[in-house]
Amino acid sequence: MNFGIMTASYIGASALFIMALAGLSHQESARRGNIYGMLGMALAVVITIAGAVTDNYELLLLGIVPGSLIGWLLAKRVEMTQMPELVAILHSLVGLAAVFVGFANALGHGQYDSLVAQRIHDVETAIGVFIGAVTFTGSLVAYLKLSGKVSGKPLRLPARHLLNLLICIAVVYLVVQFAQVGAAEGMNYLAIITLLAFVFGAHLVIAIGGADMPVVVSMLNSYSGWAAAAMGFMLGNDLLIVIGALVGSSGAILSYIMCRAMNRKFLNVILGGIGGSKVNKASGTTGAEQQGTIIEIQAEEAAQALADAKEVMILPGYGMAVAQAQHIVYEITKKLRDKGVNVRFGIHPVAGRMPGHMNVLLAEAKVPYDIVYEMDEINDDFKNIDVSIVIGANDIVNPAANEEPDSPIAGMPVLEPWHGKQTIVLKRGMSRGYAGVENPLFFKENTRMLFGDAKESVEALLKHLS
Repeated sequence: MNFGIMTASYIGASALFIMALAGLSHQESARRGNIYGMLGMALAVVITIAGAVTDNYELLLLGIVPGSLIGWLLAKRVEMTQMPELVAILHSLVGLAAVFVGFANALGHGQYDSLVAQRIHDVETAIGVFIGAVTFTGSLVAYLKLSGKVSGKPLRLPARHLLNLLICIAVVYLVVQFAQVGAAEGMNYLAIITLLAFVFGAHLVIAIGGADMPVVVSMLNSYSGWAAAAMGFMLGNDLLIVIGALVGSSGAILSYIMCRAMNRKFLNVILGGIGGSKVNKASGTTGAEQQGTIIEIQAEEAAQALADAKEVMILPGYGMAVAQAQHIVYEITKKLRDKGVNVRFGIHPVAGRMPGHMNVLLAEAKVPYDIVYEMDEINDDFKNIDVSIVIGANDIVNPAANEEPDSPIAGMPVLEPWHGKQTIVLKRGMSRGYAGVENPLFFKENTRMLFGDAKESVEALLKHLS
């Protein structure tokens, strides 16, 4: 294929990816953004196959056909509640691909115009393998945490920061050694770099607590982007470099924005995480002991309170996603709005297990965008709310973040329904949230607990409203 056509196609694909990111920045244009992204990827794949690939088409089809089939089946079968796990495992595949490309690139080393060019290329290869390996194991651990196969609590090894530092120093030394001897004689160095990166990636994520997992997902998204960019440098592919840089930078920016929303320092999240048990210095007790009396409510009473209200705020969380209750919640919303009740939705930046999780669920249920508000937009309005209904949320409505300086989530901005007249919490039981922190909201005088499966509870509410 003509080089000019390939270049123009790559520019077009890059433009489509940029338009995709722009579209995904707003709920109203998100669908269009996804279409742009799919078109850009299709153009990139077709042009690369037609123009850059010159041999071994059978092997290429052996990867594309099964991969496409697996991707299609996963997209059809995976529930929205499993999307965070799916995203994490897909990130791991990007990292693993970068490792394979790095080793293939090293094994197929060719002639370079100069020694400097060779060493630069070897450094690119080693760094690409390191980033890919970190992404691979880090994403695997994130998947295990998100899917509940391992505990969401952080595992903090003694002297973990020193261990991370020593691994980084060792990797820098090995990269230098690999570049000095070249790929032909330095495969042992590259193998050790890979093993250390596997340990480093797993150790980084396993030390991060459950409440920080949405940040971890976006951070791993960034890592996968930089892994793709590293592959672009190794293969001399400008489009991969552009795509990787877009994904890497957007993921990093999203992680930073989310950390600001949680009043957390980015490095503190990456190197530590929250979710461990802290002792209250004043009382010497843990949050688990700071309980009170709960007041239970039945579905009929809760429905009557909603019907009598003028202002209602619905605060969804991961429990709503697990119960797949978003469609019934929207039916309740329509019933209340027909009665003249002003109903709004409040979304915390880290509600669910990944960025935008609740927004996607509500969009799936066709909830109008103009009644869905971010935390910063509605937190000051709770004093005017008659009834706030919390559906499967816990950590994001925990007053301990504001009221207990020694709480593990102290300082994290949260939705504040306790400032309203009444809060109704839909919950299976009194278990803690993903951060493992007790929630004093459940024991406040103006809080009522409606126990049961979220879907069954909202179905009962809808029945009584009808």
